[in-house]
Amino acid sequence: MEALAKLGINPIYLLSQIVVFALLAFLLGKFLYTPILDMLEKRKERIAKGLEDARAAEEARARADENAATITEEARRKAQQIVADANTSAETVRANIEARAEGQARKILDQARQDAELERDKILSEMRGQVGALAIAAATKLIGETLDEQRQLAMIQQFFSGIKAGKISLSESLAELEGKAAIVTSALPLAETEQASYTAALVEQLGQEIEISFRTDPTILGGVSIQVGGQIVDDSVAGKLDELKAKLTVG
Repeated sequence: MEALAKLGINPIYLLSQIVVFALLAFLLGKFLYTPILDMLEKRKERIAKGLEDARAAEEARARADENAATITEEARRKAQQIVADANTSAETVRANIEARAEGQARKILDQARQDAELERDKILSEMRGQVGALAIAAATKLIGETLDEQRQLAMIQQFFSGIKAGKISLSESLAELEGKAAIVTSALPLAETEQASYTAALVEQLGQEIEISFRTDPTILGGVSIQVGGQIVDDSVAGKLDELKAKLTVG
C-alpha cells in the first residue's frame, strides 16, 4: 500500500475503480455484448440461410426451366407425331375409300358385263333356231333339196355346236393339248347337253383337275374353238375361212 502511496496512487480508489470496471465489464458482457453477439450470430445464420434458400431457389428455377424445356420438346414431338398420325390416317382413309370405290366400280362393271353377256347369250340362244333356219333355207336353195325338220335341227345343232352323233368334231385334236384350264368358245351359247359332251371329252383327255369355262363369241360364226393354255384347236367357221383365205393368198 505504501508503495502505491509513494507512486501517488490511492489504493482504495484504485480498488474501487477495478471493482467498478469489473462490474461494468460483467454488466456489459451480460446485457450488451452477449445479446449483440447472439443477434449477430442469428443474423449471420439468417444470411446464410437466405443465401442457401436463394441457391436452392436458383437450382429449382434451373430445374424448372429444364423441365419446361423438356415438357415443351415432348409436347412438340407429340404434336408432330399426332399430325403425322393424322396425315397417315387421312391418307389411309383416302386410300381405303378410293380402293372401296374402285372395287365397287369394278364390281358394278363386272356385274354389268356379266348381265350384258347373259342378255347377249339369251338373245343369241333365242336366235339360234332362227339363224339355223335361215342357213338351212339358204342351203336348200343351193342344193335344190328340201330337208325334213329333224334333219334341219340336226344340221343346226352340228353347225353351232361342232357335235355330230354325240361326238365332238375336235375329239381327235384334243390329244395335242396339255394343261389344267380350258376355254370352249362357240358362236352361240351351247346347250347343257352340248357342254356336258365337251366336259366329258376334256376330262377324259386332260384329267379330272381340268377347269372348263364356256364363252360365246358370235364373230367365229359357227363351230367351236378350244384353248388350253397357249394351245388352240380351232374348228370354227371363222377359223376355216381364215385358213381358206391364207391358202388362196399363198396360191
